[in-house]
Amino acid sequence: MTRLTVGDRFVVRPGEKIATDGTVVEGDSAVDASMLTGESVPVDVTVGDTVTGATVNAGGRLVVEATRVGADTQLARMAQLVEAAQNGKAEVQRLADRISGVFVPVVLLIALGTFGVWLAVTDDTVAAFTAAVAVLIIACPCALGLATPTALMVGTGRGAQLGILIKGPEVLESTRRVDTVVLDKTGTVTTGRMTLQEVYVAEGAAEKEVLRLAGALEHASEHPIARAITAGAQERAGALPAPERFENVPGLGVRGRVEGHEVLVGRLPEVALPEGLARAKATAEAEGRTAVVVSRDGVALGVLTVADAIKETSAEAVRELRALGLTPVLLTGDNRAVAESVARAVGIDEVIAEVLPQDKVAVVERLRGQGRTVAMVGDGVNDAAALATADLGLAMGTGTDAAIEASDLTLVRGDLRVAADAIRLSRRTLSTIKGNLVWAFGYNVAALPLAAAGLLNPMIAGAAMAFSSVFVVTNSLRLRTFS
Repeated sequence: MTRLTVGDRFVVRPGEKIATDGTVVEGDSAVDASMLTGESVPVDVTVGDTVTGATVNAGGRLVVEATRVGADTQLARMAQLVEAAQNGKAEVQRLADRISGVFVPVVLLIALGTFGVWLAVTDDTVAAFTAAVAVLIIACPCALGLATPTALMVGTGRGAQLGILIKGPEVLESTRRVDTVVLDKTGTVTTGRMTLQEVYVAEGAAEKEVLRLAGALEHASEHPIARAITAGAQERAGALPAPERFENVPGLGVRGRVEGHEVLVGRLPEVALPEGLARAKATAEAEGRTAVVVSRDGVALGVLTVADAIKETSAEAVRELRALGLTPVLLTGDNRAVAESVARAVGIDEVIAEVLPQDKVAVVERLRGQGRTVAMVGDGVNDAAALATADLGLAMGTGTDAAIEASDLTLVRGDLRVAADAIRLSRRTLSTIKGNLVWAFGYNVAALPLAAAGLLNPMIAGAAMAFSSVFVVTNSLRLRTFS
């Protein structure tokens, strides 16, 4: 692959990744480009069609002529977008560092002032030194230094137990301001796998019989839609008969003999459909699902619909995100009919569909330009640049390494509900950090006048300082109960 140059031809077998961008010069197949484009249905390709490197050949054998290699490929350009977006993110200066940078010099001046005033008023060097030491001890910023790391350590540890990996403290500040969450469709809201959905049968036909015939033929095909039908047929109808004279018709479907009958499964425009099946097929296609016709001896028996299944937890996850005050937006490279169908099913009102991978960054930037603070949830290479550009990037742990690397939070389980948990935990951790800082700073400010006035000796000041540190640690440990 490293030796490929423009104009070279290479073979891509079923199941293999395409080595680089190119044009098909021999063969027919279906190419799964979901990780790059977000389109859930594999795209049929034939001679003359362009293919993209890193996509998967899901069907037959292809011979491809390379048109772009190395840094010129679409995948490489997307990686450059990710790098640019990551470099453009300014690091957040920690609040504790800012406070300590001012607080410590001020305390030293107060201690010197205390020593000078006591010495001038009492002419007692021991009393002046004792008061100055008490000021230094009571103001020792131990609790201030523990406020952030202890809460962060406990919060990230609890997150890891829940399947949430937090990359750094700056992530926490982003979660507080987020008001919009952009959700990738394929692999995030949906499973990213084609599955058999509805089965519509003609009058007098039995559902199990239609599934047995369709499954028998599709079992011999390598197409992802065929695999979905086969799996669904085996689950619902049991064992499948063996087909004879199997033939794959590119772009249309498959045909063969099953139990002595001529069976066709696919688009089959030449087969007349009864009114009920025609209506079911039209409705399915209008909603973005793939409709497959099954016929026996030239007579239509049924229509099967196949689609990228929505995860069972997605609708609940969207409700939880709304409860956190976030506005969900569905963003996908898939067609609008599919996107709107999925959005309706999970309760999302705003849909942005048919977006090219390189344009997802522009969509996130446009939303930010409207004054929104944007979180992005995705799993594919096509989401990586948008994850890096968003104010908060959340990657599904079941997705690609590129998406995980570009994100701020990783959701190990791939369950969208964890996105809501991640935001709640991050906000709770940030709240704990700020509570610790308020206590530590407030305690020091309140106790300093007492020490300067000579009302606290160094031993009592030391005990109070230790109590302040213990309080901060104990407060941070409360994050272990987060659920």
